[in-house]
Amino acid sequence: MPRLPPKKSELLKGTLDMLILRTLTVRPTHGYAIAQHIERRSKEVLAVEQGSLYPALARLQRKGWVTSRWAESPTGRRARYYTITASGRRKLAEEISSFKRVLVAIKSVMRRA
Repeated sequence: MPRLPPKKSELLKGTLDMLILRTLTVRPTHGYAIAQHIERRSKEVLAVEQGSLYPALARLQRKGWVTSRWAESPTGRRARYYTITASGRRKLAEEISSFKRVLVAIKSVMRRA
């Protein structure tokens, strides 16, 4: 029987920023590569649409959690590369801690009584 491709899932509200910041801890990268990294690491369950990604990157930049610079991509095109800042790393640690608490709470609710 052929395997069905994983169903793409919308991101939970508030998780996109955390996923972007986590991706940028690997290395500075451009927007398209951020989306691809999240999709690949989630085994293609999570899809990041450009209409969500670029406003999120702009928001993270305004908050000082990300910086950016223009550079040439491996394909020779000009691309904006994003880098996580020290305050972005602190925010990421807070977000991960909060997310773990939420996961524990969801598991408690989902457990059979």
